[in-house]
Amino acid sequence: MPVFTETSSSSRDLRVLPSFAPPLPRLSPIPDSDDQSEKYEVVIAGAGPAGLMLNLLLARYGLSDKSLLCVDAKPSTLKSGQADGLQPRTLETLKSLGLSDEILCEGCQMWEVAFWNPSDDKEKIIERTSIVPDVAVPARYPHEVTIHQGRIERILETDLLRYSKRGVQRNSKLVDAKIDEDGDSEFPVVSVIETDGQQRTVRSKHLVGTDGARSAVRKSMGLKLEGESSDHIWGVVDLVIDTDFPDIRRRSAIHSPAGSVMVIPRERIATGDYLTRLYVQVPGDVNPDNDQKPTNGTSTPPVGDARARRGQVTLESIFQQAADAFKPYTIKPKKGTEVDWWAAYQIGQRVTNNFSVKDSKGINRVFIAGDACHTHSPKAGQGMNVSMMDSFNLAWKLVYSIYGLTPDSNSGKPDPILDTYHTERHTIAQELIDFDRDFSSMFSGKIGASEDGVGGLTHEQFLEVFSKGNGFTSGCGIEYPENMIVDRTVEKGRKDPITGTDYLSGLLRPGRRLLNVRLKRHADGYRRDLQDDFPSTGRFRILCLTSSDLLEPEGTSAKTLTAIGSSIIPRFPESLIEQVVVHPRVPRDFVWQDLPQELKHHSEMRFYSGYEMEDVYKIYGVDPAEGALAVVRPDGYVGVTAELGDVNRVERYLERCLRTV
Repeated sequence: MPVFTETSSSSRDLRVLPSFAPPLPRLSPIPDSDDQSEKYEVVIAGAGPAGLMLNLLLARYGLSDKSLLCVDAKPSTLKSGQADGLQPRTLETLKSLGLSDEILCEGCQMWEVAFWNPSDDKEKIIERTSIVPDVAVPARYPHEVTIHQGRIERILETDLLRYSKRGVQRNSKLVDAKIDEDGDSEFPVVSVIETDGQQRTVRSKHLVGTDGARSAVRKSMGLKLEGESSDHIWGVVDLVIDTDFPDIRRRSAIHSPAGSVMVIPRERIATGDYLTRLYVQVPGDVNPDNDQKPTNGTSTPPVGDARARRGQVTLESIFQQAADAFKPYTIKPKKGTEVDWWAAYQIGQRVTNNFSVKDSKGINRVFIAGDACHTHSPKAGQGMNVSMMDSFNLAWKLVYSIYGLTPDSNSGKPDPILDTYHTERHTIAQELIDFDRDFSSMFSGKIGASEDGVGGLTHEQFLEVFSKGNGFTSGCGIEYPENMIVDRTVEKGRKDPITGTDYLSGLLRPGRRLLNVRLKRHADGYRRDLQDDFPSTGRFRILCLTSSDLLEPEGTSAKTLTAIGSSIIPRFPESLIEQVVVHPRVPRDFVWQDLPQELKHHSEMRFYSGYEMEDVYKIYGVDPAEGALAVVRPDGYVGVTAELGDVNRVERYLERCLRTV
């Protein structure tokens, strides 16, 4: 009988538990909570996708229930209706959080878009004129996914409960807010929260309004949504459909003589049936809402009252209009099923001029995100996506400032890092409004000659708008403007290490997200997606694309890796900067002893061949003989690029973003 001795450490118990990324290091003191009043470092009003994304990220970064409160008026996550589409960039983000599997497996993946237009053959009435890829730009997930918003909320909230015992405080709504520095300068934001009819007052360092288009936070701060409404009313209906229309399981844009319809295939439901969403243009014109005036100073002749017209829309009228637009094909609800949800809405494009409010010292105290600061039509599939990306942009900046990780966060002065939230996201919101106005206007127009014989909207014109907007709608072509954390300058005596201008195809560019590529890991031969080395844990990453001189001890690559590993990374808070290294084809095989020891120390499991699976250097626009450096922000966007040997540029950029130790 064999005899052996077994020993183990207490840490062994952790092996059977779910893995957690370590929270961010905190350099600022944790506030004293001996005071009897209710105080938090961050209060979030609203637990839709934007609020849940922000709450989850802040909890993952280390804010506890004592520091973080999220309230929502609803008793639970959404049950029906509203948003349903996830764009490729949002899917990449959810993957970086480890939350994409259920969505990708059980959502409806939309790979193609079919366009149907009036036919010259009057018996056909409409005909398919083209089928194009739904996503026409490089992306890790080259498709959209439709899945119910409530399910996405449930996925986010379930994961939140791994980090928070309280989760979202429901049946609670923020009814008023103000900044009161005299009462408490450290916690100057006063919020009145009503729970089950009972009001209480809480104080916080920061308040974030993710409470929708009728945001109480926005109104309390005196901010306004400015823009205009079109004179088009649309109906939207979710149902299990019975039809002989050939493209009911493709995203389809139908322009028929009877009107316009957009078909959005939806996910499979518990009965085994598949949902379909129809956006249906309702005939007739209306005025903009009475409380929304055009910003260009023009006036609109009275045509009808918008609210009254929307109130006259019925499910039956929406479905009859859809049936007319589908002719000669038939559509009807599947026998034995009920319509899942329907609504009528008027297209409106509006944006708030300020996404944050400061106190008397100029410190950002109140932020708004999602529908609270921008509204638009749903047909471009942007609402939930842009809203969650607002939170994705804000979360790391807010927690860095709270934790004392930014250069000015402990000075009592305004933190310019927080200013970049408005700079970056307001730019994107305005671009969204402009695109949505063009897209919605063209989609609401008619294809072919108008009644007076003058040429109307052509299929080619509509397709051009759709194609040009693909980089924007997918989220993969988003580009933040230059600011203190987006540096595109080329310094005197230096050159841009990135060649080319086709940034949609993946060329490294500050302000754009890092495109995913496939590589082979040196340590174990693992074939890996590079984005998986950029998870949403709140860390900065230095991406080092070494040159073909990697094996030369006195070469630029070796000197750069040594400098980064021994001089730059140690200057900043521990664990806050990670390094990812890629190498091109080199003259011979090599082992760790042939490389600088700093490479193995910092990047043993983040060191890759950049040519065996995909030509990473070509995709990123880097000459293998020269190499390049890039700093990637915690939200996956490139902050700065530099020549391989220009470690000083990387260091200066990090010094603008991070406190040194």
